[in-house]
Amino acid sequence: MANAGYDFIWTEMQHNDRDWGAVARMWRTCPNAKAVPGVRVAYTDEREIQHALDAGALVIVVPTVDSKAEAIEARNWTYFPPLGRRSNGGGQAFDAGMWGGVPGGYRNTINDNVVLIEMIETLEGLKDVDEIAKVPGVTAVFAASGDLGNFSGYRQGTPDYERAINIVHDAALKAGKRLCGPFAWRDRPDFTCFQAGSETAAIARGVAAELGPLANTQPKPEVGPFAVPPKTP
Repeated sequence: MANAGYDFIWTEMQHNDRDWGAVARMWRTCPNAKAVPGVRVAYTDEREIQHALDAGALVIVVPTVDSKAEAIEARNWTYFPPLGRRSNGGGQAFDAGMWGGVPGGYRNTINDNVVLIEMIETLEGLKDVDEIAKVPGVTAVFAASGDLGNFSGYRQGTPDYERAINIVHDAALKAGKRLCGPFAWRDRPDFTCFQAGSETAAIARGVAAELGPLANTQPKPEVGPFAVPPKTP
């Protein structure tokens, strides 16, 4: 997956029970892949963001950012001083096998290379999105298609929902930040970064493309647990 053409791999930690040790081991296996390690943390929290960065993440996605204060907090835990307040505590990100061998060293260069994406998913976030987008260090603002509808009650495709998306759109552009959304929105104006589907869905699409007309051409089994029962007259 890391060499399939993506810019970064979205490791899901908001809706998943995996631990950071497992994530670190996974990222360590492909430090030279084309797609860099990225993660959606569970919430705005020093421990969550610190674990992700120390393990080697270069993209941090923060869900349900509701205010400028929360946007600043996420920024502070993402960046080393002087822009932020990230602790210099080590971790495999500093190892030569990850990013420790980059010219200038990891500590001195990561502030210029880390990507911070903040998700707008609630009416509170929508109300403060202009200020959220202007926070220095925020790379992109994500118009969260599903949860913005979930928290607002606006059904996708309705005028109220589209107005909400346009508010996020306008805030990102005014602040000079990237505008992110689901991959299905890749043809929408000004959206330049996207969340693709899951790895299982990508594998299924790849298999279907490879097999083409040969997919699902095997005869139906007549015996065994997958046998199709005969139709009764």
